[in-house]
Amino acid sequence: MSTTTAPQPRPFRLALIQMGGITTDKAKNLAHAKYLILKASKPEAGEKPGIVVLPECFNSPYGHVHFPNYAEKIGFMGRDAYDVAKSESESVQMLSAAAKEAGIWLIGGSIPERAEDGHLYNTSTIYSPSGDLVAIHRKVHLFDIDIPGKITFKESTTLTGGSQLTHVDTDYGRVGIGICYDVRFPEMAMIAARNGCIAMVYPGAFNLTTGPLHWELLQRARAVDNLIYVSMCSPARDMTAEYHAWGHSTIVDPMGAVIATTGHEEAILYADIDPNRITEARAGIPVTIQRRFDVYPDVSA
Repeated sequence: MSTTTAPQPRPFRLALIQMGGITTDKAKNLAHAKYLILKASKPEAGEKPGIVVLPECFNSPYGHVHFPNYAEKIGFMGRDAYDVAKSESESVQMLSAAAKEAGIWLIGGSIPERAEDGHLYNTSTIYSPSGDLVAIHRKVHLFDIDIPGKITFKESTTLTGGSQLTHVDTDYGRVGIGICYDVRFPEMAMIAARNGCIAMVYPGAFNLTTGPLHWELLQRARAVDNLIYVSMCSPARDMTAEYHAWGHSTIVDPMGAVIATTGHEEAILYADIDPNRITEARAGIPVTIQRRFDVYPDVSA
């Protein structure tokens, strides 16, 4: 999490890649992801996007039984420059090359990560237009749920939760990163907004039970809570897979309006992000200066 002053935000175009065709063949998944990144960076209409996003677990099937088999060592320390050329992660090498070739900021969905201590994490990697790995986000809140007769899933069977929040300073302003289940915890978005983030971006993979109930609702809630942009990027739905993703990647503006969404097939989704909309929303509904920290604590303090 950044402790410096947030950069001056400016308008940009955001692209979400709702990637389909994710198989047990990692090499094919990586090749398809790179193809889609380059395609997203050259839209048939409109401006080139400044930030492109991939979905959660884009390089492997989603499931706790698969995480150990697809996990890669990343070795990002944060305080030191990261040498992508020496990275043991084939996913990192591909994402870095794609970001550089496309000339975009890239939020690389998430992949299973094997840390030096052997723990496994669900990790998003973020790249600058020069291909530098500038940040990672390890999913903080693990997806452990049990809805009788609907779905039972327990990421903690193989994964460990991350212990840090992630705010990335881009050419367009500061952006907060979460992964999927993280969106259910409003404190993350509150802290991000109060630390200068203009948007929260969540690669995610809700299912056919929680998706229709909460996917859009949670994004709109986080946006209205903090008067920022919020987006979630899902894989496409594959009914032949073990896990059935909801799809419906979405971008929500600071007033809670859905400004872009799609169905459940593979797609690339675009929306224009205008920081002036944040300023206008906060001027009209000034909750950011009306909070009563004399009555309740400030979670960002």
